Amino acid sequence: MPTSSTTSTLAASVDAIIARFEQTNSARDHAVTSGRQVIRLAANAVRALHRDERADADALLQEASALLDEIRHTRESFPAIYWAGYVQDAMKEYAEAAITGALLAGEPIPTPDALGVEDAAYLNALAEAGSELRRDVLDRLRRDDYATAERLLDAMDAIYELLVTVDFADAITGGLRRTTDQFRAVLERTRGDLTVAVRQHRLEQALRQAEQRLGS
Repeated sequence: MPTSSTTSTLAASVDAIIARFEQTNSARDHAVTSGRQVIRLAANAVRALHRDERADADALLQEASALLDEIRHTRESFPAIYWAGYVQDAMKEYAEAAITGALLAGEPIPTPDALGVEDAAYLNALAEAGSELRRDVLDRLRRDDYATAERLLDAMDAIYELLVTVDFADAITGGLRRTTDQFRAVLERTRGDLTVAVRQHRLEQALRQAEQRLGS
């Protein structure tokens, strides 16, 4: 039978554990809530970018970045929370929106350090940002802006060529192989759509030129 001293010591240990659990739970709740906000802000930023509303997108990304700064503080005291899926997902969505904005503007793609995100989240974000460009390529084709459409396809190609060189286990890359395979399918559909549109455009130009010559 435990003595009163042993019981007191055990009770103190359990109380200390409960206190630590309460701190961890509070940090987790904050990270989950903030992570969801980051994901929502990033999604809205991508939609704004597709609408050519760059100022709105930048404001949303600044807000998301501030929330991520708060989440990063958990790395020291609560590494298990920091490396949890919901935190890394938030980083991925934020990075995807930031990279998409840079690609659409023809600006240099920000680095992981510049964005403050982890490597696996960054690479998956890069693949998903490449896939996002499909919508913009099709939008440019509808506007007969073939030069921009081709520039965006070239960017998609360049991203894919880099991603296929990353050959590590999914546990390290966060499932990058699957994301890259999905991106490849999007890339090939986009290439096919652009090829057909450019050929059609050239045919129409040739017909107009032929009509002008016949008319003259």
